[in-house]
Amino acid sequence: MRLARTTGTTAAGRLGLVLLASAALVAVAPPPTATGAPAAPTAPGVTVEERRLDGDVPRRILDDSGFDGVAPAFAKSLRGAGSYGQAERAAVRHGERLWQRAVDRAQGRGPAGGELSRDDDRPLYWARLAMTRELRAWHAGSGLSEAAGTRLLERLEGASRGQDSMTGGGAGDRAKGLKRIVVTGFDPFTLDRDIRISNPSGALALALDGTVIRTADGPARVETAVFPVRWGDFADGTVERALRRALPRADLFVTVSQGRVGRIDVERYNGAWRGGFGDNENVSETGLVPVKDPATQPQWTTTTLPYAAIAAAGTGRFPVYDNTSVTEIPAGGTAPVVRPAGPTPGSAARAGGGGDYLSNEIAYRATLLRDRLGLDIPGGHVHTPVLQFGPGNTDPATGTVSDQVFVQNRLDITEQLRTIVRVAAEES
Repeated sequence: MRLARTTGTTAAGRLGLVLLASAALVAVAPPPTATGAPAAPTAPGVTVEERRLDGDVPRRILDDSGFDGVAPAFAKSLRGAGSYGQAERAAVRHGERLWQRAVDRAQGRGPAGGELSRDDDRPLYWARLAMTRELRAWHAGSGLSEAAGTRLLERLEGASRGQDSMTGGGAGDRAKGLKRIVVTGFDPFTLDRDIRISNPSGALALALDGTVIRTADGPARVETAVFPVRWGDFADGTVERALRRALPRADLFVTVSQGRVGRIDVERYNGAWRGGFGDNENVSETGLVPVKDPATQPQWTTTTLPYAAIAAAGTGRFPVYDNTSVTEIPAGGTAPVVRPAGPTPGSAARAGGGGDYLSNEIAYRATLLRDRLGLDIPGGHVHTPVLQFGPGNTDPATGTVSDQVFVQNRLDITEQLRTIVRVAAEES
């Protein structure tokens, strides 16, 4: 989820970014619809993300994975709810079930369902959206306040993303000599460009949640969560709410997202700037990353991951880089400048190593939280390669939802990131 910064353009102009060659980042601004036609007005109470559920590809993903019954079962529970408390319990219960079902599927437990490979992150994404749409429809006729509806959505989101269960372990893990590792991923994004898209960071989160990694220094338990690709959720503090509980109990954290084609990057520096690229709600935000206590907000935060050791280790098929490049406005300057070796003193951030999109922002927020909590633990951001289809299936018009190359690429990315997490734990 790393986007190039185009200087001298407006936020709207930056939405016309194209995928560049070796310096390129994944993210091409989407047209209003896959065909380029103007998007239809959003129905009341239905979000831009939820409206995409009516397309053929989301329906096929839900049907093929066996997740098509998730939202109807949730809707039935809501119809039996006679109070806010009952609705909240239904939202949490069904959200937790969805997360665990997706984790179990990715890790080979329970029925695979349909033709999609087990490691696919997309059933979780589309099933959650089907649930939030059902919740909005139920709330509209419930008589509950708008604040109550917002709270119900928050509870459903937190439970179905693994955020509520990401506690960083407990005393029992310590007694067993288990280290504790936190890993986060993201939803698919740029769906108007290609609605078939998957996010390998989300697949990684499902593959690792609750697993134990054997390191040279002993075992380490991994707890994971996924985050939305929505500017508003980040401004509302979704990252801090989830990680404030987990980081104080963790020995290592790694935020992960999809980045460049054919390479993995350990991002050295994170910048306090939003570059304006449209999110999954087609909302654009440009400006300083909004955080609490902005008077003490730094322009830059840094990784404490063992970046040199990770880059030097033979972790898998994709080359791994210690990425130190940033874009800044130098102290006393007015124009953005690319700095290959990192920011200079007194500069203003315009893009971290992870760009100026939400992957940079989760890295910035997580490392800022680490610093504000006074935690001396390794943590930072890693970008995966872009997940690609095989030759002949790169055009969304083919209608191909998956192929062997697509599946193998995702498996390879997951296994290499699993190894990177192990190396980070050992070197830390």
